[in-house]
Amino acid sequence: MEILAKKKELRVALVHDFLVQYGGAERVLEVLAEIFPKAPIYTLLYDKKGVHGKFAHKIVRASFLQKFPKFLKKHYKFLLPFMPTAPETFDLREFDLVISSSGAWSKGIVTRLNTVHVSYVHSPMRFVWDANDEYLKQQEKRAGFNFCTRLIMNYIRVWDKLAADRPDHLIANSNYTQARVKKYYGRESAVIYPPVAPFGGDASKPVNTSNKDYFLVVSRLSPYKKIDAVVEAFNKLGLPLVVIGAGQQEQYLKKIAKENVKIIGWQSDEKMQQYYSQARAFVFPGVDDFGIAPVEAMAHGVPVLAIRMGGALETVLEGKTGEFFDCATSEVIADGVRRLIENEKNYDKQVIINRAREFSKERFVREIGEYIESVLKSKV
Repeated sequence: MEILAKKKELRVALVHDFLVQYGGAERVLEVLAEIFPKAPIYTLLYDKKGVHGKFAHKIVRASFLQKFPKFLKKHYKFLLPFMPTAPETFDLREFDLVISSSGAWSKGIVTRLNTVHVSYVHSPMRFVWDANDEYLKQQEKRAGFNFCTRLIMNYIRVWDKLAADRPDHLIANSNYTQARVKKYYGRESAVIYPPVAPFGGDASKPVNTSNKDYFLVVSRLSPYKKIDAVVEAFNKLGLPLVVIGAGQQEQYLKKIAKENVKIIGWQSDEKMQQYYSQARAFVFPGVDDFGIAPVEAMAHGVPVLAIRMGGALETVLEGKTGEFFDCATSEVIADGVRRLIENEKNYDKQVIINRAREFSKERFVREIGEYIESVLKSKV
């Protein structure tokens, strides 16, 4: 990274929506923080325990929302009216380059005229665009929903469109995201896939083939991830399933799971390495803009069963590294599991690993570096 190497005095800041859980977006931020080790991180809310201390060594500056009562911070819907304002209050005047890692709010920061703002877009804000109707139906089932919620959604949609005009440059995490950015924001964007590395750090190590008897899910346990449909499918199939992750549906999933289904919460990197390497196959039912977890599974030589939508279409090779199903219902997922089992003998673990390597951390660091160099050159 020629320009970045020469400009050691370049003042850089990173901005991220929320640092309260550790998922795919946070893995991207972690690598960005490695590229720019001196850059402080600005975020709307910060929970050191929630991200398992991953950013404990960094300077993290949270917004005014951090001072709100704990009850409100755990129920985002009550904070919605304040969220558009939060990123706008960050004082970023001292920085030459700001990189926002945005799935919703952080792209809405306000920077100086001479500051270069590059936004890495994980997804346009789902709950006000393509998933708006589903979100509103969920809220209608809960106490406290009223006409004001729809008004707030409309306000946020307008803000989101205006906020998407603020970055100087947009990077999408997949072709699928790029198309959504164009549709909802009317802007062009480059595509740089997120960094993916196997737990354990080395995809060249031999794959552990012992005890490959269970299917695996690694995900945030939120309704839109459709993990409940997977649990219901395996309840019917009677095959062993392990679900790793945390979120609002965790207790519900434990309640509906039969004895063959284990909901085990968040796990350490060491445990994740074991679960990935010993899994029979990985199941991915939610529509994600990229989907880091399926590629992590492939990095361990594990085939993937994914919904035929979103970023999975750009990572999973049908018949070679996994299979697809067309709808996230228990019946369709169960049928997909049967087809995957029938095709198991045709999967080559090395082919699967090699596919995952195409989305490596090294590739991400190189492409991000080259992209930022190019926009800084154009600024000179």
